[in-house]
Parts: sequence; C-alpha cells; structure tokens
Amino acid sequence: MSEIVILSGSPSEHSRSEKILKYLGSLLEQKQFTVTHLSVRDVPPTDLFEAKFDSPAIQRISSLIENARGVIIGSPVYKAAYSGVLKALLDLLPQDVLENTPVLPVMTGGTPAHLLAIEYTLKPLIATLKGESLKGVYFLDSQIDRDAQIPIMDEELLLRIEQQLDALIEKISIQKSLLSAAL
Repeated sequence: MSEIVILSGSPSEHSRSEKILKYLGSLLEQKQFTVTHLSVRDVPPTDLFEAKFDSPAIQRISSLIENARGVIIGSPVYKAAYSGVLKALLDLLPQDVLENTPVLPVMTGGTPAHLLAIEYTLKPLIATLKGESLKGVYFLDSQIDRDAQIPIMDEELLLRIEQQLDALIEKISIQKSLLSAAL
C-alpha cells in the first residue's frame, strides 16, 4: 500500500507543477514514506473522454487513492481553475474516494491573480470527494526552476511547503494512532 499518493493534474510531463510534485515526493521518501506518483497522463484519453468508470487505469488509480494515508493533488492553473483533465479524472473516481484522507493541494500559475484558485476551485473539489484539505501552497512560475535539483527558488515558499508537508505527516500520524488504538 502507498502511504502517500501524489496526483498530478498537469497534461505536460515537464511542467513546473510536475517538477514541484516530484520534489515533494522525494522529500517524503527521505522521511521514509512510500510514495506513488500518479498523473492524468496515466489514463488513456479515450477513458477520460468516454467516461469509462470501469477502465483498468481508473480502477487502479481509484484503489491507490482510496488506500492512501495521505494525498497531494497538484495542478497548473488554467483559466482560473485546476486543469480540465484533472477534473475529468476525478469525476470518474468514487464520490468518497478521499474520505477522511488528509489532502495537500498544490497549484502553480503565471500570476498572483490566480492565487485563490486553490480556495475557490481545488479545495471545494477535495471536499466534494470527502477529503480533509490542508492549507495548500500556490507557486508562481517565476519561483520555480525546472532544471534545479531543488526547484523552489524562494526560501520563504520553500519553508511554507515544508511546513505543509509536516502538517500532512502529522495528520497521517494521528490517523495511524487512531487506527492502532481501535485495533
């Protein structure tokens, strides 16, 4: 079982969002977490376009997310919201796929004008899927270096994302404690 699933809503393999999500995964792996990276690119386009709820790719993604202890969902901002292909994928997952799961939303965009895209688009979607959304972090494209090992160029932003990862880890630890106590 993957303890943490990272879901990328970027249709581009070499996007800034993808670079940030890979980096976050590496930080979590350094802290001894099992991380599974998923992407909208893992789903055949016809499965998304034709809403094939029962496709093997959708079933696999659904199972991984349902069994995760924590999830990070990341997307670039398109037209003041998350990517349409991310929405298409999430629409095919069960309504409660994130039930009681801490979720860290991450978005990247070209301008500060889209800062509230997390609040007004991604967090409500997470809530609809019954996830427990953390604060989340918005990155400006200008704060990301796709070619650097540490892609986050702004020290304050680096500190903020590390604090959010710590909050995710804390929520996961609380879950584990409650589960252990129940057994």
